[in-house]
Amino acid sequence: MTKILNLNGKNLPKEEREAHHPYIRPKDASTLVLLDLKDKNNIKVLMGRRSLKHAFFPGMFVFPGGRVDRGDSTVPCSGDYPEAVMEKMCHDMRNAKTPARARAFSVAAIREAYEEAGIFIGSKGTGLNKRKDWYAFEERELLPDVSGMRLLARAITPPGRVRRYDTRFITAWSDVICDQLPSGVGPTDELEDIHWLTLNEALDLKLPAITKTVIQDIKTRLKEDPELTPGGPVPYYRVKSNSFVRTLI
Repeated sequence: MTKILNLNGKNLPKEEREAHHPYIRPKDASTLVLLDLKDKNNIKVLMGRRSLKHAFFPGMFVFPGGRVDRGDSTVPCSGDYPEAVMEKMCHDMRNAKTPARARAFSVAAIREAYEEAGIFIGSKGTGLNKRKDWYAFEERELLPDVSGMRLLARAITPPGRVRRYDTRFITAWSDVICDQLPSGVGPTDELEDIHWLTLNEALDLKLPAITKTVIQDIKTRLKEDPELTPGGPVPYYRVKSNSFVRTLI
């Protein structure tokens, strides 16, 4: 089923309204949606507020995440996706559809979760060999572990925007966290006011439109599939035939 979405609502932040910038190819990105299931009636999600210093979405609450780096596809992992998750990660993938590229989205999300929220997601192992951005994992003899990751949604920023991303929204239960920095924040200053929030609390915050949409998707998915099974439906948001549409993969 295809659903056409409105791109030009007055309630959208100015960065998200229809614009006429020259075409740029979307960059691969990923974001980590960590869910705390301790209270099944009030499932919580980890979010932080973007610094007001940022030019893009300043002061808005988002999930930890960012661009996929070229080296993310070569980072050794402990564990791998279930087959159904691998298939969904590779769906409509630009360029070569390789397992390494599919894993890179979760590796990037794990790296960003550490950098922005001070969280470690991994299992015991070695082999990072003093890789840039992974020193803290190496010190703890941890390798990033993608086995608990599930693809929750995918969204490609429409053409005409000043920045465009092809973002995988990756989810996992909070029990994948194996360690955390004592400060409760990451070594960068990209996110502030990091909190575990109920889904309804999150919806009341200042959010990018796609973030609000994904939170609503989470509520629907958990109602229909509380275990987040690997082969569950994944909303895919993109421009198709000059309309911004939502399809399921």
